Amino acid sequence: MIGAIVGDIAGSRFEFNNHRSKDFELLSEQCFFTDDSIMSLAVCDALLRCQPEFYNLGEQTVRSMQTIGRPYPDSGYGGSFYFWMYSDQPKPYNSFGNGAAMRVSACGYAARSIEEAKGLSRTVTEVTHNHPEGIKGAEATAVAVYMARTGRSMKDIRDYVTKNYYPIHFTLDSIRGTYEFNETCQDTVPQAFEAFFESRNFEDAIRNAISIGGDSDTLAAITGAVAEAYYGVPLWIRQRAMSYLDQRLLNILTYFENLYPPKIA
Repeated sequence: MIGAIVGDIAGSRFEFNNHRSKDFELLSEQCFFTDDSIMSLAVCDALLRCQPEFYNLGEQTVRSMQTIGRPYPDSGYGGSFYFWMYSDQPKPYNSFGNGAAMRVSACGYAARSIEEAKGLSRTVTEVTHNHPEGIKGAEATAVAVYMARTGRSMKDIRDYVTKNYYPIHFTLDSIRGTYEFNETCQDTVPQAFEAFFESRNFEDAIRNAISIGGDSDTLAAITGAVAEAYYGVPLWIRQRAMSYLDQRLLNILTYFENLYPPKIA
């Protein structure tokens, strides 16, 4: 779980000021958590409140997102999601935004099978992002996290993702000069996966993701989610990232990791 948060925080200062290089201070004083971390932890909260059988997870996801998200109105919510967040009658709005994928990594930890990862991701996603591309981006991310967490090889993960979700016909070097800011799943999730597929370790995966530009915090959050499950997060990065969170958010992360222990690099 912390992997998505690390990616979000590391990418936060580059979202509207892209840095097309892997050479930068990973977690600087200019970094901060955004809606990506907040909503990832809201999904954690929903899963915790509904486990082990996850009854009423959709309704709880709405409650958790609104309860946890409303105190942070200036954290970077998109316009449609902002309206949904503060609505008394929140309804899905057919979105395929990359917010569907950045918040879903906890489903890959809570799931007990690939099929359950798919089901959990759909349930927590379709309360807002009920467009097929939004559901697809979330499912691909949750499945990749589950596969990485349960010891599948990078080749296995790549083969599954490219066969079932996104054929990836590019390298990071081939898009670094031209990739532009994009908030859709279909033009963020494949790039996030490729940043993981070309990585050597957790930190390298985050640097890969940020180096291509685009929606840096969300892209790195998705990459970081899969990279954590695969490599684990080095202790110094974990501790530094946790220092950015307030106590309310830190408590949710702690409770979740107590139930679903993370891998430490």
